[in-house]
Amino acid sequence: MSSPDETRPFADKGQAGMINIGGHSVLYGTFEPGWRWSEHVKPVAGTEKCEATHLLYCMSGRMKIAHDDGTEAEIGPGDVAAIEPGHDAWIVGDETFTSVDFGGYAQYGAPKS
Repeated sequence: MSSPDETRPFADKGQAGMINIGGHSVLYGTFEPGWRWSEHVKPVAGTEKCEATHLLYCMSGRMKIAHDDGTEAEIGPGDVAAIEPGHDAWIVGDETFTSVDFGGYAQYGAPKS
């Protein structure tokens, strides 16, 4: 994780390190307090909501996820979460959220072509 194949910044609120392992993408995410997908990734992604499928393990911090169907969830240290496409997410509190995402969505945080 300390030397990713590619790094994608989230404006001034963190970054994603992308690692390719045997043709699969793994994302190591650092999300600073104040980060929100709809503010810090949406302008780059060019979609209304996050369209990635995530399968992640949270190492620190707390994140809230709001799905298109109105359901919400909050994840924190030690949690494993499966998150479907069509959501917004933001950091809760003043601690940096770090996670490893095995969802395999190689385009996460990448500019639309």
